[in-house]
Amino acid sequence: MRIDLHAHSNVSDGTQAPAEVMASAAEAGIDVLALTDHDSTDGWAEAALAARECGVALVPGMEISCRTSEGISVHLLSYLHDPEHPGLLEEITKAKDARYTRAERMVSLLAEDYPLTWDDVIHHVAPGATLGRPHIADALVAAGVVEDRSEAFSSILTSRSRYYVQHYAPDPALAVELVRAAGGVPVFAHPVASARGRIVGEQTYHEMIDAGLAGLEIYHRDNPEEGRALLHKLAQRHGLLVTGSSDYHGAGKPNLLGENVTSPEVFARIEELGTGSSVVR
Repeated sequence: MRIDLHAHSNVSDGTQAPAEVMASAAEAGIDVLALTDHDSTDGWAEAALAARECGVALVPGMEISCRTSEGISVHLLSYLHDPEHPGLLEEITKAKDARYTRAERMVSLLAEDYPLTWDDVIHHVAPGATLGRPHIADALVAAGVVEDRSEAFSSILTSRSRYYVQHYAPDPALAVELVRAAGGVPVFAHPVASARGRIVGEQTYHEMIDAGLAGLEIYHRDNPEEGRALLHKLAQRHGLLVTGSSDYHGAGKPNLLGENVTSPEVFARIEELGTGSSVVR
């Protein structure tokens, strides 16, 4: 079985509709795919219908944007949680609202130096989608300011840029607790992806583990080899699951479906632990 547990649709920052993501997974020979849009479960229903049609099992999921007290970004994957759980839903809604306000401020700053308007950005956001920097990047590409999203993020939209604005995001340990309370399985996404920005230290790992962290996404293109070795030791020491995923975004990133996969044994354990929703077959 080929199991890919991290993919995005245009409900967040992917470029394909949920049904198209599932169809692409079938074409790529994927047997099981997790749809993990940022701070949203709005794509689950469409993906579930497509999953039954194309023969790819769907793992309903989400990627939660978190931030430590030191300001370090952490992404937490949640699998098989209850999308209506009050505590988790309240926190996610708060974060989504903050993303919107943050995007408005960033566009206002960018408009001082580049031919960019709020309408230009909204044009790239699917109805009901979680708005984020990738949509601003798409508008910059359309305006001819940059070549692609990667160039936008490495220059104009980097966290070190004067145009960057922070937004509210829950503490990683709190997010883990809420996912567990919602019957979900929390997995730390690309934990040592240093090219994306600062990475967390040992204390954050221990706080997340104490809160109920279930696994580490080790096999991911953004985790360097030396970091993977440390993650394997941590997983072994604390009995954490080890996953592998593509972090597919359609045309939004070069990541290819199935470029990293999760073992059937680990997937079976995730399905066993998740009680808030079910795998769609």
